[in-house]
Amino acid sequence: MTAFCRDCDTLLAEAGEEGAATVPRRCMACGSRRIACHDELFALDIAHIDCDAFYASVEKRDDPALRDRPVIVGGGRRGVVSAACYVARIDGVHSAMPMFKALKACPNAVVIRPNMAKYQAVGREIRRMMEDLTPAVEPVSIDEAFLDLSGTARLHGAPAAVVLAGLVRRIEREAGVTASVGLSYNKFLAKVSSDLDKPRGFSVVGRAEAKGFLAAQPVGIVWGVGKAMRKKLARDGIRTVGQLQAMDERELLSRYGSLGSRLYNFSRGEDSRRIDRGGRAKSISSETTFNEDLSDAAALEARLWPLCETVSRRMKAAGLAGRTLTLKLKTAGFRTRTRRRTGAPTQLAEDMYRAALPMLAGECDGTAFRLIGIGLSDLSPAGDAAGDSAADLLDSDARKRAAAEHAIDAVRDKLGREAIAKGRSLRATGRRRD
Repeated sequence: MTAFCRDCDTLLAEAGEEGAATVPRRCMACGSRRIACHDELFALDIAHIDCDAFYASVEKRDDPALRDRPVIVGGGRRGVVSAACYVARIDGVHSAMPMFKALKACPNAVVIRPNMAKYQAVGREIRRMMEDLTPAVEPVSIDEAFLDLSGTARLHGAPAAVVLAGLVRRIEREAGVTASVGLSYNKFLAKVSSDLDKPRGFSVVGRAEAKGFLAAQPVGIVWGVGKAMRKKLARDGIRTVGQLQAMDERELLSRYGSLGSRLYNFSRGEDSRRIDRGGRAKSISSETTFNEDLSDAAALEARLWPLCETVSRRMKAAGLAGRTLTLKLKTAGFRTRTRRRTGAPTQLAEDMYRAALPMLAGECDGTAFRLIGIGLSDLSPAGDAAGDSAADLLDSDARKRAAAEHAIDAVRDKLGREAIAKGRSLRATGRRRD
């Protein structure tokens, strides 16, 4: 058994030492109870770091009066929960829950509108801390990432587990939020581990125990098995990972197609995916929830344009263009409709808006919608294609529209985003300019 103190890095037991199987409950050096111990602790180097209730934690950091209060970060009563602190989670509040349900479960919660610029700044700060330890960092979202620390022990003078404990302390000290660590020998198990003991957790799954540990878990723990797939597996009598382990790969492939191979390998603790050091975003999107359901095509079109501008602004800032445009609508009954169109790469709001209008028209059949969203995926560096991306429509005015949009961008860069707007922007917001 190998063990060390997560608060001061003191080695408390080491494999091969006589009597090392007994691990003290407290650190002999600092008195901390936060002891990490595992037979393979110093032999593992793939980690998943996940900040705890990130948005809510940032808000509590910035307002100490909220420390012991239930905090929900999200939209108005028609919106959804973006994040909930652990105090609110005790009452059953969770991410993506409709706000009216969250407030019913936790009526005393403090509700705070998301401040994405602030969260992104903190996320970038944490990312830099990770990159100080290894170049092999794969961001998953604003507040979580995979790290490959293999081969860094000599550089840091300590095994990966100790280095990660120091990273988490640094995040808490310098960024003011807490994080949990999952440590294993592949990405799948590292991600599973990081969810086992939140908040401020440090969980390890080693090679020797992986298959046995997974056997008792519900099938939903397997990456890629969502609600629909869980129902399908349940109809086939499969509810635990152990049941998947009892099936051969050919049977899983015949039943579930390409997902069968993933079910076979992941259920056995096998994951050959490598850390993607690029960590590029796979899509950029924006959506809005209405205060009242909308079914009128003109009203929906008016709400679509500002979202196209938001996505365009983010694409331009990232220097990216996207080939696949996705329109998302959510009905009053919470059913999601998505429509996609693939064309030449673009980052222009006008291109997105014009391509989305026919898709939107096809959905305006009298259905009342509570949400609309737009996004671009299949991303690549913008290059020279972004300026004439509407060429795939054989539109002779494409370059003129692109030039006009870039001119508007230039004015906004100089005078601010409110300095100039297209007429449809004013229609979307209800503003008038004399």
